[in-house]
Amino acid sequence: MKWIISFILLSLSVTSPAQGNFEKYFTNKVLRFDFMLAGNSQKTVVYPVGMKEEPFWGGSITNMIDHFNYGNFRYEVYDVAENVLIYSKGFCTLYQEWQTTDEAKVMERCFYEVATMPFPKNKIRFVLNIRERNGSFSKLYETTIDPADYFIRKENTMNAGVTKIYYSGDSHNCVDLVFIAEGYKADEMGKFREDVKDMADYLFSEAPFNDYRKKFNIWAVESVSQDSGTDIPGENIYANTVLNSSFYTFNTDRYLTTQDIKSVNDYAALVPHDAIIVLINSTKYGGGGVYNYYCGTTTGHKLSKKVFIHEFGHSFAGLADEYYSSSVAYDEFYPLDVEPWEPNITTMVNFDSKWKKMVGKNIPVPTPAEEKYNKTTGVFEGGGYSAKGIYRPEIECRMKSNTSKGFCSVCRESIKEMIEFYTR
Repeated sequence: MKWIISFILLSLSVTSPAQGNFEKYFTNKVLRFDFMLAGNSQKTVVYPVGMKEEPFWGGSITNMIDHFNYGNFRYEVYDVAENVLIYSKGFCTLYQEWQTTDEAKVMERCFYEVATMPFPKNKIRFVLNIRERNGSFSKLYETTIDPADYFIRKENTMNAGVTKIYYSGDSHNCVDLVFIAEGYKADEMGKFREDVKDMADYLFSEAPFNDYRKKFNIWAVESVSQDSGTDIPGENIYANTVLNSSFYTFNTDRYLTTQDIKSVNDYAALVPHDAIIVLINSTKYGGGGVYNYYCGTTTGHKLSKKVFIHEFGHSFAGLADEYYSSSVAYDEFYPLDVEPWEPNITTMVNFDSKWKKMVGKNIPVPTPAEEKYNKTTGVFEGGGYSAKGIYRPEIECRMKSNTSKGFCSVCRESIKEMIEFYTR
């Protein structure tokens, strides 16, 4: 069953002049806008860094306007001459997560960021918006870009091998996933390709991805590191790796990320892609996933595949964490008086916009976590790092724990909608 709000937003998106007019506004390359987000827990400032042209636009050429309303940031592209919206995309960053940590209350930091879009034929306005704590978006930064600007760099892409692991067809009609090697030395690339295949096969064994196997292309980018592994600062272990990944992100031992988003995107540019996976050559448990940013996971732990599926839920479909008892670095990540944008949690402030229509008429709301409600779509308290005031759709889900059999019904529906957005 589809959510009512999704139908409403989708019907609005298809009326945009950009829909169905890709060739009028864009070429089949990528314009990349690099910038810095800087600030603290209370403020955010944008500093532009530069622009470059990349060779492969892999996204949809029919669905150019993001109707999901996901993410803590959103960028919009307007054709200057016609003053119409021709492209938009929501996303999250590690910067926004950092803003909710204790450190952000006492110091300022900056994070490198990358925005990509199909390369425009004419002048555009690039508008970057930030989601305020009340859930609404406000303009953070705006600039005009001339595609003929000679400061848009046209450099060669990174020197790395590329392997097609699975190929289903035209990138504009498929979801293209690029796996980038991290912590693999030159003589470990055979292992990397096998690791990518193992992760992809596991992805396609899980619902709803198993129904869309022929809608995915899987690419392996063989970026070579000097050392194997990754940094583990809490154990005084440091490795010289190509993407500079590290455990102990925000001082959480299992949180494995890289803040080198520039290098991540430099290597991703070797292939058309809709989503980026950083595959880290380590046996330690951990990973991380950020919406429309990237997800990362190790490959050698017994739970690595389950961690990958969980983190991919974040980065690809905008799914929230549904657990509430594990330690995290965040302080009041979700205001209880605002409806979260993530599709699989609710504060009940605006439950009509979530999975309300999927809850049976005889199911109590809130729903007690009793055995008789196992595998039932309801409203169960606990989620989004809070035991009280935030609710999830089912007792168990892949977004809650590694012991779950798979995604809950609401998460599966959200993933389906995202796949169809990229492929139809």
